[in-house]
Formats: sequence, structure tokens, C-alpha cells
Amino acid sequence: MTQMDTDRLNTVTEKIIGCVFAVHNVLGSGFLEKVYERALCIELAKAGLSVESQKPVNVFYDKQLVGEFFADILVEGKIILELKSVKSLTEAHAAQCINYLKATALPLCLLINFGGSRAEVKRFANTR
Repeated sequence: MTQMDTDRLNTVTEKIIGCVFAVHNVLGSGFLEKVYERALCIELAKAGLSVESQKPVNVFYDKQLVGEFFADILVEGKIILELKSVKSLTEAHAAQCINYLKATALPLCLLINFGGSRAEVKRFANTR
């Protein structure tokens, strides 16, 4: 990945995080993930980002299709957003993001939790 690509991803990530905090400031905690997903899609679109909700992603093993998952939100075709509304994030949530990156070869996954008194964002980069 070039420096320009990295700079662009960082700029988009900053916009995403701003949108996450905007949504949490209005809605607070306590809603289902689907509510935050819809609100965040609205906020991301207002920020000028391309957004795909519940984007199907195929998973391959040995060049054979073995399943699929649905990314909560895909931003700019490059960044997966995995949303949670839980008291605290676990290792299983982190593993989910890491596996999504392995399956897609996309550069970034942001794990976002709306369940606490303030929004929490964890960034995972693809190491392949």
C-alpha cells in the first residue's frame, strides 16, 4: 500500500470516528446494534463517504467458497465496520474483525461499541 493509500485510509478513519461519536452523542447507549447501524449509515453518508450496509462477503478456503458473512457496514469499499452494543468488548469480538480481514484482504476493520457510557473504537489492520 502506498503512502497516499495510507493517508487516505487515515483520513476516512478519522471521519468515521467523528461520525461514531456524533451518533453516540445523540443516541447514547442502550439501543440494539441495528439502530446504531442505521444512524451511523446516515451520518457517514452526510460526511460524504460511500456506505454499504449488510454487505455480503464470500469466504474462500483453498480457492473454494466455504461460506459468507455480512459486514455490518463497508465504507469506501475498504473499511469494515463491525458494530456492537455490549457492556464491554471481548477477545471474541476482536477475533471476528481479524477473521473478516483474513477473509477479505481489506486493509482495515473498525470494531465499534455503542454499549458503554461513551463510544469505543478499536482499529485492526490487515497484516497480509
